[in-house]
Amino acid sequence: MKSFVLGALIAAALAWPAAAQAPQPTTFVQAGHVLVDPASGKVETAKTLVVQGGKVVRIADGYVAEPGGKVVDLKTAWVLPGLIDSHVHLTLVQSATSRMDVVTQSSAELAMVGARNARKTLMAGFTTVADLSADDDAIFALRKATALGDVPGPRILAAGQALSVLGGHGDNTGYRADVTRVLQPRSVCSGPDDCRRAAREQIRAGADLVKIHATGGVLDNGATGLAQQFSDEEMVAIVDAAHRMGRRVTAHAHGADGINAFLRAGGDSIEHGTYIDATGIKLLKERGGYLIPTLMAGDYVARIAAGPNNFFTPATTAKALQAGPLMLDMARRVHQAGVKIAFGTDTGVSAHGDNAGEFVLLVKAGLTPLEAIQAATVNAADHLQISAIAGALTPGHSADIVAVATDPLADVSVLQHVAFVMKEGTVYKGP
Repeated sequence: MKSFVLGALIAAALAWPAAAQAPQPTTFVQAGHVLVDPASGKVETAKTLVVQGGKVVRIADGYVAEPGGKVVDLKTAWVLPGLIDSHVHLTLVQSATSRMDVVTQSSAELAMVGARNARKTLMAGFTTVADLSADDDAIFALRKATALGDVPGPRILAAGQALSVLGGHGDNTGYRADVTRVLQPRSVCSGPDDCRRAAREQIRAGADLVKIHATGGVLDNGATGLAQQFSDEEMVAIVDAAHRMGRRVTAHAHGADGINAFLRAGGDSIEHGTYIDATGIKLLKERGGYLIPTLMAGDYVARIAAGPNNFFTPATTAKALQAGPLMLDMARRVHQAGVKIAFGTDTGVSAHGDNAGEFVLLVKAGLTPLEAIQAATVNAADHLQISAIAGALTPGHSADIVAVATDPLADVSVLQHVAFVMKEGTVYKGP
């Protein structure tokens, strides 16, 4: 009897891929206006994107279809590649109670929170995200579930736990010492050898990229400032260990000293960059690195800290009022200097699903609407090393397609009202 049951289970397992991979009908996305390749900035009219197997296979002139195919009518819409947010925290919801969530939510519960937020993010038009610090078990499970289509959400690149110094950003919980020790992740490290170990463990756990807290942060509960926290030697060890294992390293960094030390250590990109100076700008340009400004985070923390319902601790309030208002000018300076910018919001600090508010702030900082869209498509894809998959709609790219009612190159704020979302050939929102 046991052998019969085992045989039946094996037969079912072998049959499953055939059922799951049943061919899908060809989809014909008829687009009135389409930004096929944002790098060119050229909007083409009256085109049909032919989608097979989750990819764009060709682009036809005019509005075409074939018998047996599915037609998506976007003739009155503006169509562009699925948007990419290079800095999110899907399992985080910033609120007056979020400090308690850390000690009450299991990894499974965090994954469920992440699933809800992943859906909001996808429906807002973001078909790819990079999650830059979360519970390993929760975010890696969510990454797999969205890839399989079990959970509606964007394509996820995940760092898992960010690397932090003892007592620094990522380890300064504000809880009593014994609770802090229990909560402390293995990604907290001290000394070059231990930091190599931490980077390697994150990669072993499944990290697509490594994220470190090079400086202090606004939302930790310590009055530890926003300057460099990892030593130069520790940063060199982390970057070397990650690069040897084929992973890029990005750094949460506010203070100029931490930004410059990280870039000199060979780091690849900077998140936030609030106090970046001429040296940091020069280093980023020399290395072809990206800055991810996360202007929504700065705007959000400054508004909360200055508002009547401030729920931050006194230390966080002081840092939010200090750093938040500076970020718009920082983005203006790096853009004027010609630094490459990739779109990222730090969502989870601000509300999930509101990611496109970053476009408005980028334009306020001096980017044109096209440059802001490029930051969220071709630039972000290049930054995350997924240009062969995402960021454009040329044949061979994933069929990640979004549409809005009016021209986003005339008014980028329309991207806050995405009407159609397709990810890998599956329609999640719209006709």
